[in-house]
Amino acid sequence: MNSKVKLKEVYEVQTQYKAFYTGGTVAWTPDGQQFLCLNNGTISIVSVDNQQEPATLGEVQTDEEINEDVIYTFAIAATGNSVVSAHRSGLLKLWDREARQQLKMWKAIHQGPIATLVFSPDDSLVASGGSDTTIRVWDPSRQLCLGTLRGCTGVVNLIVFHPDAESKTVVAAGDDERIHAWNYETRERTKTFAGHFSRVTGVSFSTDRRFLVSSGRDKILILWNYETQEAIKTIPVYEALETVTVLPAGVTVGGCKLSSDNGVYAACGGEEGIIKVWEMTETKIVYKQSNSLVTRATEEGGLSITHLIYSNTLGQMAIVSADHNLLVHDCASFECVRQLAGFSDEILDIVLLGKNDRYLAMATNSNDFKIYDTTTMNCQLVKGHTDIVLSLSANQRYLVSSSKDNSIRLWQFDEEQFTIKCLAVGLKHTSAVGSVAISGSSAPFCASVSQDRCLKTWKIPKRFEQGTDTEELPRIQCNLTQLAHEKDINCVCIAPNDRLLATASQDKTAKLWDVSDLSVVGVLRGHRRGIWAVRFSPVDQILLTNAADCSIKLWSLTDMSCLKTLEGHDSSVLRVEFISGGMQLLSAGADGLLKLWSIKSSECLETMDKHDSRIWALCVTRDESTFFSGGSDSQLIKWHDVTDAKREQAMNARKEVLLQEQELNNLLSEKKLLKALRLSLNLDRPLSTLKIVNEVIKSQETGLEETIRKLSNDHKETLLRHAIEWNTNSKNARPAQLVLHTLLQEVLAGRFQVSELNKHLEASLPYTERHFKRLTEYMKDLKFVEYSLRCMQPHASRTE
Repeated sequence: MNSKVKLKEVYEVQTQYKAFYTGGTVAWTPDGQQFLCLNNGTISIVSVDNQQEPATLGEVQTDEEINEDVIYTFAIAATGNSVVSAHRSGLLKLWDREARQQLKMWKAIHQGPIATLVFSPDDSLVASGGSDTTIRVWDPSRQLCLGTLRGCTGVVNLIVFHPDAESKTVVAAGDDERIHAWNYETRERTKTFAGHFSRVTGVSFSTDRRFLVSSGRDKILILWNYETQEAIKTIPVYEALETVTVLPAGVTVGGCKLSSDNGVYAACGGEEGIIKVWEMTETKIVYKQSNSLVTRATEEGGLSITHLIYSNTLGQMAIVSADHNLLVHDCASFECVRQLAGFSDEILDIVLLGKNDRYLAMATNSNDFKIYDTTTMNCQLVKGHTDIVLSLSANQRYLVSSSKDNSIRLWQFDEEQFTIKCLAVGLKHTSAVGSVAISGSSAPFCASVSQDRCLKTWKIPKRFEQGTDTEELPRIQCNLTQLAHEKDINCVCIAPNDRLLATASQDKTAKLWDVSDLSVVGVLRGHRRGIWAVRFSPVDQILLTNAADCSIKLWSLTDMSCLKTLEGHDSSVLRVEFISGGMQLLSAGADGLLKLWSIKSSECLETMDKHDSRIWALCVTRDESTFFSGGSDSQLIKWHDVTDAKREQAMNARKEVLLQEQELNNLLSEKKLLKALRLSLNLDRPLSTLKIVNEVIKSQETGLEETIRKLSNDHKETLLRHAIEWNTNSKNARPAQLVLHTLLQEVLAGRFQVSELNKHLEASLPYTERHFKRLTEYMKDLKFVEYSLRCMQPHASRTE
């Protein structure tokens, strides 16, 4: 069986899934097809339907270039074509979004960073608010500042243009409790709205422009009469608000149609993580979200929902959460139609789901884990646990998750609907459940290990009672419990035949257990530090362990002896998986390196270096053509097996070389020496090139210098290297010096640019001087012989 398995030799990165939103400004294009997100000092453009490869506004920059000129904030025009950004360098830049190219650039006059930017309704003007308490109005077409507006206190975080462009009004708020309005042509402050007791976080105009709605950290909403500056209604909402937007009349929200009879409907979000729609004039809630995917802030006054964007074109609302998720809801039903995970934080575990491994479940440093459709990277947030999810395991029917909340949960995933449902929960552990494993579908059970040092097995029933959403979830029955190790248990694994369990612990041991009664089958000792993971071979009676002592060990399950120790990592080995029918291994280390091993030869075949930090998670598809890796650098990387492609490429290259060698031999036999020279340089054959040059010299064939002059720069450089190599042997001094002379003439004429010329000259000078000295001695000897002969000639004639 193993003889038919094709061994892997080379894996290459197919896709790197990085963060596209790390906090800050978010904008939604008017057509609703793309989001623009602030991403570590750059602007990422991500498609709502396909998040495979987010684009970056402008040219791709290195990390150093990004750090030199970080983007603080940006704004998008109402038409969606133009984007303006504020940079650390004090510059404002205007971009074409579709072409992703910079159009204009000018110096902002703010003292310090710019906190907010906004386009006017007609896109003709841009207003910027800075940390210097001023607002500046710009004409981007002329890069001209039209005026400076003063009167705010602290950093200007909020600017809104009056929807009616003819009013020439801009409304803004700083760090104080007041909202101010200016006429930006006369630069006079025309209105002040005083009523909040803390920082104002949101301002929105009503459809008829008569009213203004504002939200604040003081847990109130205020409805203002815009003309009289009077607070008509002050509504206590009992949560710190971050955003508010007035919805147009006639819109249906969550099945409730908003009446058009003089009502002002404001949607707001804050620390509770729930969207509420208030009818401001009657101070009543007309809709309260019940299906929120946003986690409530843990502390009072903390962040939960940071932005709320309404798309009039699509009738949808985008919610941006504090943990960098973008959730698109259809307003009519308020069902979540799209979920975008902008930043995954530390990836702790990943597992593949579905018939063709199309879906991937990911546990990150969060209470919710995520499920991705790997074809489009569309995301589904899965809520249920109340603390960080640590481990995931799946078979063809179920998914099991474990968490720091001391529980495990059993889930059922529906591929067709792309939905997941929690079936039951297990609550017997007394500490964080660090690892969980589920058996094959033949024997329905799962095993879990915890920091309470206990190993537990759980029975999965064939059927679950279907209760209503309000009822408590069914409990998974705990079959057996065993105090397994002396220290924290890091991993549990179930054998392919579902008869054995293996556990790995910080006490430097791995243990084998009988599933039927959790009796100890064997104890594996030999690692010098804590063991991170264990894996059963898919075909042989072999167990694998990897530990913090930088080693991987293979153990026999028959006599518990150590068969092999693989050493090659320079730091802790965190995860290992069997591939190629148990003949090869993939290992992941704390140094961010992945290694491919051959078990037969105990050699590392390839080292893959793309991660920047610890790699916690590794999962391989069933056909082993692809594997995923994830770690504490927040990167999920998809690797693809290119062994066959590389072999074919090498074979084609070899075939090409053989053909060229045959052609070279043909040219030499036909005495087409100058044509053969070019081909010999192509093949990089110094000896063949030397023979050709010697033949040219012997046959007194002209055209060598002309041929060398016609060579390409790369060929000339190859010939220079060859000539320096010949020059080391006195037998080859003549062809070497001839070629060097011609090439140096080319350098002086400017027709040959050679890299590292000094290095080449230094290599050739000692030998050239030696050849010159030797030839000088020959010339002296020759002159002496000639002199002797001339002196002897008169005496020779007398003798005759």
